[in-house]
Amino acid sequence: MDTPFTPPGRPFDGGPFNHPSHGGGFGFAPGDRSPFVGPADRRARHDERRATRRDMREQFRDHVREHRGEGGPGFGFGPGFGGPGFGFGPGFGPGFGAGPFGPGGPRGRRHGGRGRPSGRSRRGDVRAAILKLLTERPMHGYEMTQEIAARSDGLWKPSPGSIYPTLQLLEDEGLIKPAESHGSKKTFELTDDGRTAADAIETAPWEEITEGADPAAMNLRNALGQLFGAVAQSVHSANAEQQQRILDIVNNARREIYQILGESD
Repeated sequence: MDTPFTPPGRPFDGGPFNHPSHGGGFGFAPGDRSPFVGPADRRARHDERRATRRDMREQFRDHVREHRGEGGPGFGFGPGFGGPGFGFGPGFGPGFGAGPFGPGGPRGRRHGGRGRPSGRSRRGDVRAAILKLLTERPMHGYEMTQEIAARSDGLWKPSPGSIYPTLQLLEDEGLIKPAESHGSKKTFELTDDGRTAADAIETAPWEEITEGADPAAMNLRNALGQLFGAVAQSVHSANAEQQQRILDIVNNARREIYQILGESD
């Protein structure tokens, strides 16, 4: 009973969560409390970790504010429909399911039945996507999200809740590091180990996402994005009479679409 539990395949001194820089991870490992590390060193590491977490939280909040700010107030259409309104995803993201973390994105439910998953349920490997993107140039988290969405034709837009923790993990693993930045956002670049890891990725995740996607559905999604972008713009720029005309157009379009859907094959 005095023998501590060791998870299978994860000894105390292995894995990212038991790395000394984490202070022993979840309490299984001795971490940096060895007799060779003094209180001052432990405090310095603690302060460094706190500063890193604080910086990541700030970037997360900036990302969320920018994401929400893409749509008009109340409607939340965003750049092709992803804002905080109806949760239609990144610019209506992957289909029309619930957004990746609230204001739009790919966290739609998977649907049962046969065949390939629909666009709304498509997911990608965030870790691999970040590594592949950083082979091109240093980027910050929000830019990565936008790039992934663009390269997957709107089928996949990772949320800040998946991008920023992954960035932190990759930095902890020594695969990425902060790059020199002249703006307020923290940008990252690959280390030598990170470039080796990126080179080992044969296919970019966004290519896997778009493989086999229905071109007609993707064209429809893109057209919807442009339509809702125009409608969202009218909220700010059109006068009352113009807004009423736009509303009539949208309502008529909706009725015609239902008429088409009601036609027999």
